Amino acid sequence: MGHRDIPVLETGRLVLRGPEATDYPDFKATFASYRSRFMGGPLNPYEAWMLYAAEIGHWEIRGYGMWMIHLRDTGETVGMAGGWFPAKWPEREIAWIIWPEKAGKGYALEATHKVRDHFYAQGWDGAVSYIDPKNLDSIRLAERLGCTKDHEAPSIDGSDAVYRHPSPATLKSGQIRDGIELEIGHYRDPLFKPKGMPID
Repeated sequence: MGHRDIPVLETGRLVLRGPEATDYPDFKATFASYRSRFMGGPLNPYEAWMLYAAEIGHWEIRGYGMWMIHLRDTGETVGMAGGWFPAKWPEREIAWIIWPEKAGKGYALEATHKVRDHFYAQGWDGAVSYIDPKNLDSIRLAERLGCTKDHEAPSIDGSDAVYRHPSPATLKSGQIRDGIELEIGHYRDPLFKPKGMPID
């Protein structure tokens, strides 16, 4: 799959496109920030450049990867979501990151729900997310996506928790999907004000 063949995914508020050179400054700023501490950061400029090159190269090698999450109304990027399966990963992962100043608006939930549907439609029979046990926002998000902690699954390096996504058949049953889509609808409704801490 060439880089230009990356499909565009759309949701109510978002447009997901393959990573481009123009998206790099936001990526670099996020991975230089404290928010990236659960994803191997903060990174120096060289490390951030190499990781961004890997994001683009992953599409070439695997035929899937991480999309840039754009706001439909403005075109600005707010983060990334997609598939990630570098060498030595035990299983295919669904991953996400939201730029620090864009967190708490439900973008990760909306984007990751769409990404997972896409991969399942492409024949994936499941996926996991590898999450730092201290990353409570991402753990909450995984649980809202219907994931359950898999204590038996191998982790990347022994220090991460493995959250297993519901199977395609389980998602089709409706209850998990209905809950996710109801929550996404609440975020899209400007009258809705989530209570408590901001979460992705």
